[in-house]
Parts: sequence; C-alpha cells; structure tokens
Amino acid sequence: MPEEFNYVDWFRHSSPYINAHRGKTFVILIPGEAVECAHFSSIIHDLALLDSLGIRLVLVQGARPQISRVLANRRLVSRVEDDYRVTPQDQLLDIIQASAAVRVQLEAQLSMGLSNTPMDGARLKVCSGNYVIARPLGVVDGIDYGHTGEVRRIDTEAIFRLLEDDNMVLLPHLGFSPTGEVFNLKSEDVAIQAAIQLKADKLVIFAEEEGVFKSNGELYSELLTKDAEAILKEKTLSTITHAALDACVQAVRQGVPRAHLISYNENGGLLQELFTREGSGTMIDEDSYEQLRPAHIDDVGGMMALLSPLEEKGILVRRSRELLENEIDRFIVIERDGAIVACAALYPFEQEYSGELACLAVSPDYRGSNRGERLLKGIEQAAKRLNLSMLFLLTTRTAHWFIERGFSETTLSSLPTKKQALYNYQRNSKIFSKQL
Repeated sequence: MPEEFNYVDWFRHSSPYINAHRGKTFVILIPGEAVECAHFSSIIHDLALLDSLGIRLVLVQGARPQISRVLANRRLVSRVEDDYRVTPQDQLLDIIQASAAVRVQLEAQLSMGLSNTPMDGARLKVCSGNYVIARPLGVVDGIDYGHTGEVRRIDTEAIFRLLEDDNMVLLPHLGFSPTGEVFNLKSEDVAIQAAIQLKADKLVIFAEEEGVFKSNGELYSELLTKDAEAILKEKTLSTITHAALDACVQAVRQGVPRAHLISYNENGGLLQELFTREGSGTMIDEDSYEQLRPAHIDDVGGMMALLSPLEEKGILVRRSRELLENEIDRFIVIERDGAIVACAALYPFEQEYSGELACLAVSPDYRGSNRGERLLKGIEQAAKRLNLSMLFLLTTRTAHWFIERGFSETTLSSLPTKKQALYNYQRNSKIFSKQL
C-alpha cells in the first residue's frame, strides 16, 4: 500500500512538469557507453514515455567504445588529440560500420512493441538521415585529422518537418559534406549545435556519473554557467564528465535555456530529473542578475521593506529590525539587480528532526515566475543538509499554495514541544507539514 501511495503522489505532483514540457523540443545525447549499460532498455522505455507525453525528441547518438573495440580488434592504432579521434582514410569504413551498428540497435529498441512491456502500443516513428552537414577539421598544430570533422550546420527545416509529423529524430555522430564526404564528429558537438540551431528547450546529456559533485561528495543539483566554468578550469572531473559538462555550458551560453547532466547508470534518472522537484542530476542555467543566496546583515533594510506590507495585512507575524538582524543566518533571499525581491527562513528543531518554514514572501512586482518555489526548494535543501526529516509551517492566508506543493494539514500536537508552547491562539493559524 505505501508503494501505491507513493506512486500516486509522485504521479500527481508530476502534472505541472508534464504540462510544462508538452510540445517542447529536447535534444538528448546518448553516448555509446549508455547503449551498453545495464539500464539501456529502461532508458528506451523512458524515451517512449516522453514521446507519448508530447515532447519532441531529437536523439544524438555516440559510439566511442564501439569504435575503439572495432579498431582494437583489427589491431589498428586509434589516436586521440585534444579530445578528437583522428580519422585516417583506412579507418573510416570501420568507424562508419561501428556507428551504424549502434544506430540500428537504437532504432530496433525504439521499434519494440511487445505486450506486457512499457513499449506496448508505443508505435514510435524514428527518422535518421543526412541532417548534419559537416566540414573537415583539417590540419591543427601540424596534425592532420583526416576524416574527423566539425558541424557546419544542422538541417533544421527538415528536422522540424519530421518533428511536426510526430517523428523522433535520430542524429548519428557522422556528418556529410556537399562534396559527398563522410566525417567523424564528436557527439557532444552534434548535440550542442542541434540544441542551439533547433532552439531546443533543453539539452540532456547522459554520462557515467550522476552529475557534478562538490568536494564533500554532495551533488550539485543546479549550477550557473559561471560556476560550471570555474569547475571545468580546475580539471578535477573525469574525462567523460568534463566533456559532458563543457557541452552543457557551451549550449546554455549560446541560448539553450537549460541543460541537464544525468547518469545512464541510474534507473529512471531521466524521468526523475524532468518530472520531480528534487531531480536526479545536475542542471546548468545561464548566469543571471537574479540570485538565490543566504541573507546577510546588509539585506535587513530590503527585507523589512518586503515584509512590512504583509505584516500590516496580518499575513506574516511582525518582526522588528533587531529580531531580523539577530536571526539573519536563518534567512535566504532572492536578490535581483541589487534589490531583495523574496525571502524565507528556516528554524530548525534538530532534536525532533524537524524545521519550521517561516516568513516566505515574494514582492508583488515579482510574483508569478516560480520565485516562491525556488525559495521553498532552497529551504528544503537546507533542511536536508541538517538531516531534518519534516518541514512544517503556520499560515493564515496561503494554505492552498502549500497544499499544491506537497504539504498536508496537521495538528498542533505534531509540532515540536517548544513550538507548541509559542503557538498564538489569537491568530488561529493553520498548521501544515511535509515529509522530506
């Protein structure tokens, strides 16, 4: 029964994401390593589900391990320079054959329709062709890269026609030139250019690791491009993760709204990243003059200006400047162009493994752009770092907003003892809680 309840609860809370993603274009890079992973069939099932939800998919296929294995079997030396595989004429056919084998495997998996499987009734239409126009990389620093190339352009018009006709588009890492030549391309470059030129809403890259981790082992759920670039300069990531993160940064820097780095080893990681608030990997956003950060003492004036109108209406409990200054380390704020436009506070009760969400406020001029949800997510992450298992709040006017975000009404007796003693019966606030 608990499993059924969790499933129903998750499905209900995924609805906003389903509505938000419908009709959007996602470019998804599937490297050759993902094709050989234990969860590859689950990835295929998840792609079929995205298609059924009205998401327009452009898949970019890699084949690095398959190519390396074919060349090794033929005892051919494969040379890699600056992350590009040198492609001499005598290896081109082997590379094409290895790539074609992966493409056929992908198309075969996407064509499945067995009953009693997630693919039952999917009837996916997958199209692949000469939609990537390429040019030779040429001679760089004295190295002749042969048939290794770079993306010249993507045939967006042809791809859009296919997407409009409910096709899924598959782009291999091979490109073609107007002179009839074939070039071996980096799959990351194909994914970047496809996402940019198609004006995709997201670029998703599967990699071995779940995303990018902090020095303490904690996963970055979100990174601004400037922070991601700083991590890339440190050169501490694995080769595959470094390449994937660099591709995400390049795409976002050139207009793709968001890029996601997730693990092909995590069963259901794609769905969790796209349809849950917590996600499963690392999302890369563009730098912004709007920042969510811990509050500091210089913010008190701006916070008072934000909170005072709500306090006068009785929506929030009145707080003095002195109290805000003393409790400033409990607050997070959203700063936009130097002004405090939103704030929230977390008061932990660590012995009871619970925390109070308080003083969540967004300026009237900046409502309607998910800033409240960003604050809530920030507070939830802070609570988890303190190993708190429950978040609770008291409200008189905003109950429905919190109910829509997973909170349930509870009783005074469920609160920590110290908080029960401070309850103001005159305000008669409703009490809500949420398990983390």
